[in-house]
Formats: sequence, structure tokens, C-alpha cells
Amino acid sequence: MEDSAGAIAGAMGLVWLAVIIVVIVGMWKVYTKAGEPGWASIIPIYNFVVLLKIIDKPVWWVILMFIPVVSLVIAIICCVELAKKFGKGVGYGIGLAFLGFIFFPMLGFSDAQYQG
Repeated sequence: MEDSAGAIAGAMGLVWLAVIIVVIVGMWKVYTKAGEPGWASIIPIYNFVVLLKIIDKPVWWVILMFIPVVSLVIAIICCVELAKKFGKGVGYGIGLAFLGFIFFPMLGFSDAQYQG
């Protein structure tokens, strides 16, 4: 019984690792499409600074990300603006905000181009 629980936990861990890798690669490709270095997508805080540059918002918005509730609103706005920069709609932006693990890889691996 304990062996099967360990095997299930190990398999779930591998699936989770695969999902994380796909999301990182998807975000890397989104940043690259926008003309920014892909590695910037994996550096905490700096990735948001670069995202603000991509969507043409002021850098001081980083401070807003440290305020509870306000950060959620700012994250949604940023995701919607990012979607618009790639020719997608508001619904896609909401998807980026709430289901980023699905929508960032979709955006990164799609043929959508940055419309800076």
C-alpha cells in the first residue's frame, strides 16, 4: 500500500514538473517574441519590470504589486494589455491572469506576433 502511494506521489511530481517546464518555456517564448531576453521571464520582480516595458506601462507599477487586492487588479490589467499587444482579446487576457499555466504556453507556442 505504501509503495503505490509513493509511486502515485512520484508520478504526480513528474507531471507537476512537466507543467512547470512548459509554462517557463511558454513565458520565455512570449518575452522573446516581444523582443526582450527570454531569461528575463524567470527572474522574480525583474520579469514584471520587463513585462511593464512590453506593455508600455510605467515601472512604478511594480510597487502596486506589493499591495494586497491592488496587485490582483494590476495583474489582470497587465495580462489584458499583454494579450492586446499580441492581437488577442480581453477574454484571452483574463485567461492569462487566471489560467496562466495554460494561456502563457498557448501564447508562446502560437504564431501570434508582438504588435508593439
